[in-house]
Parts: sequence; structure tokens; C-alpha cells
Amino acid sequence: MKKWIYLVIPAVLLGVFLVFYFAHQKEAVVREQTRATALAQKQAELKKQKDLAENKAKQQAIETQRQREEEDRKKEKDRRDKQMAADKQISDETNGYLAEGKKSQQESAVLEIERDRLYKEKDRVGREAFDLAKQVELAKVARRNAELEEQRMVEMIARKATDSAMAKMPPPPPPPAPPAK
Repeated sequence: MKKWIYLVIPAVLLGVFLVFYFAHQKEAVVREQTRATALAQKQAELKKQKDLAENKAKQQAIETQRQREEEDRKKEKDRRDKQMAADKQISDETNGYLAEGKKSQQESAVLEIERDRLYKEKDRVGREAFDLAKQVELAKVARRNAELEEQRMVEMIARKATDSAMAKMPPPPPPPAPPAK
């Protein structure tokens, strides 16, 4: 009999379990359906919030991108304006220096002409001085030649005068005889 206990007690317990199981099964199905509905509703709400957040993030990203593009355009415009101002300043300075260069070049040309004129004047004055010095030297040479010619003439006249009979002195008288004693 003891063996029957091992079979009867579990069978009775199984019967009690099945009674409670089937009684609560409908309730569990309803609870599961409400939980599934609540879960689906919660997921739908989460999805809706997620979609809303994504849309908001997209809108914010679009707005941020637009602001960045606007800032980039402003920066690019400012950079171009600065570059144009720098280019204009360089152009103005270049034009000023070119005008100054042309003016200096004209002054240089005038000074070159003046320098050439002064060199020619210097050469002319130098030539005149040289010619005058040459004339002075030629006059000195002519004077020296004239002096030499004069000396030669005087010497020639003196030689002719000494060679002439009139110019000769008579021979000296003989010495007096010594007195006799």
C-alpha cells in the first residue's frame, strides 16, 4: 500500500494543479494580452517619442547646418573683403611707386642730359686749357729759338768782326831795347 501513495499523491496534486491552472489560464491570457497591448502601446509611444526626437534632431541639425553655412558665407565674405582691401592697398602702393619711379626716371634722364652736357663742357674747357698751354709752350719754344738765333747771330757777327782786318789790333810795339851800359 505504501506504493500506492507514491502514485496517488502526485496524481491528486496534479489534479489540483490542473484545476487551478485552467482557472487561472484565462486570466493569465487576458493579463498577457493587456501586458502585450500595454507593451505595444509603450513601444509605439517610445517609437513616437524616438521619431519625434529624431525629427527634432534632424530639424536642429538642419538649423545648425544652415547657421554654419551662413557663418561660413559671412567668414568667406569677410575674407574676400579683407583680401580685396589688401589687394587694393597693394595696387595703390604699386601705382604710387610706379608713378614715383617714372618721375625718378624722368629726373634721371634730365640729369643724364645735364651730365653729358657738363662732360662735353669739361672736355671743351680741358681742350681749351690744353690748347692754351700748347700755345704757351710753343711761344716759349719760339722765344728760346729766337734767343738762340739771336745768340748765334751775335756770335756770327762777333766772329766776322774779329776776323776782319779792321777789327784786328795792331801788333804790339817791339819791346824797347835795353839801355846800353
